Amino acid sequence: MTRISALDVIDVRFPTSLGLDGSDAMNPEPDYSAAYVVLTLDDSDIAGYSLLFTTGRGNDVACAAVRTLASYIVGRDVSQLLADIGAFARELTWDGQLRWLGPEKGVMHMAIGAVVNAVWDLRCRIEGVPLWRLLASLTPEEIVHQIDFTYIDDAVTPADALAILSEMQGGKPARIAALEADGLPAYTTSAGWLGYDDDKVARLVGQSVADGFTMLKLKVGADINSDVRRMKVARDAAGESARIAVDANQRWGVNGAIEWMAQLAPFAPYWIEEPTSPDDILGHATIRAAVRPTLIATGEHVQNRVIFKQMLQARAIDVLQIDACRVGGVNENLAILLLAAKFGIPVCPHAGGVGLCEMVQHLAMFDFVAITGTTNDRWIEYVDHLHEHFTDPVCVTGGRYRAPTGPGGGARMLDSSIAEFRYPDGPAWARPTTTQ
Repeated sequence: MTRISALDVIDVRFPTSLGLDGSDAMNPEPDYSAAYVVLTLDDSDIAGYSLLFTTGRGNDVACAAVRTLASYIVGRDVSQLLADIGAFARELTWDGQLRWLGPEKGVMHMAIGAVVNAVWDLRCRIEGVPLWRLLASLTPEEIVHQIDFTYIDDAVTPADALAILSEMQGGKPARIAALEADGLPAYTTSAGWLGYDDDKVARLVGQSVADGFTMLKLKVGADINSDVRRMKVARDAAGESARIAVDANQRWGVNGAIEWMAQLAPFAPYWIEEPTSPDDILGHATIRAAVRPTLIATGEHVQNRVIFKQMLQARAIDVLQIDACRVGGVNENLAILLLAAKFGIPVCPHAGGVGLCEMVQHLAMFDFVAITGTTNDRWIEYVDHLHEHFTDPVCVTGGRYRAPTGPGGGARMLDSSIAEFRYPDGPAWARPTTTQ
């Protein structure tokens, strides 16, 4: 009988603040970081990998939260664990001690998500398949069993979910073939970090369009005059045909968002992302009504399926953005994907952070293969940072994500990168140029 022998958590931080990569109105000098999770077995070299993304010092709290979950998983029989990951996920989210810290929100919920994701990664590695393909191989009934419908069955029921999944069964092989041949559309944020000067923005925007991206994103929200100037720079470099989305990273109140976007409207922003607090459902709805035809996109900081449900019910968003590390793992993201399908809202995953591109692509690909079957108005975010530190780095060519073929959920890092950037004792943090 094989058992989980350890849950290890490693603090890994990359000094991206030195080049202002990742900079936005709320995070002017982020260091992309990961509370890196490894599940090891007592009689096998196979392990499960995951991470919880932060922008630096948040790793102190994130690593501590994940470590508290060791007693819930160490010693478990692996075959029983992998046979019913949905039951395990519900066991964690409904634990009375853990729910007092949430329920189902905040760093503890994200820690649960990291452990759940590591379990999925372990199953993928044992079966030798990438996560998107493993999920696509499950029957509609098996997918529905993974989901906790508590609090959302007034919007999508198990029967609704089963009907959505069953309707898409017939064309699944053809969609898998199309995905493997053509990938899925990407948009890039790498050209538009707030700390970049105008010349760098113009150069990177032009290069992004030349590389095949049909949409790019610009960070806004710190200074209106700067934003107007930078939007003109980006629009001139991109031309009229490329979409330009903007992202305020929660910087504004409701009235401020409406006023700010009025000044950016001449540059035809495709969407405004996180215009206000991710908890302000009615605020999003008010902004949405005021800034048309600019769309409203939100999700990277939405804390659980319940808030997403209400966003959809209130018609507060036009684009739903899942995140691989924000909610309670793969299982809760399956619920959110089905909610979006029920309401006919496109999903454009967030991936601005270390490892997020590698991880969330699997969920988007499952969404295409098994839930929606379309790429219309759908893109996966892409940032061109830190992929070289992963054993299966994301592949984006011609402005499209290519389907990964290696086993796992994408989070496994190179041992050499962990050794170099481990905080605080890795060599990268011993150099005087680092900022933490």
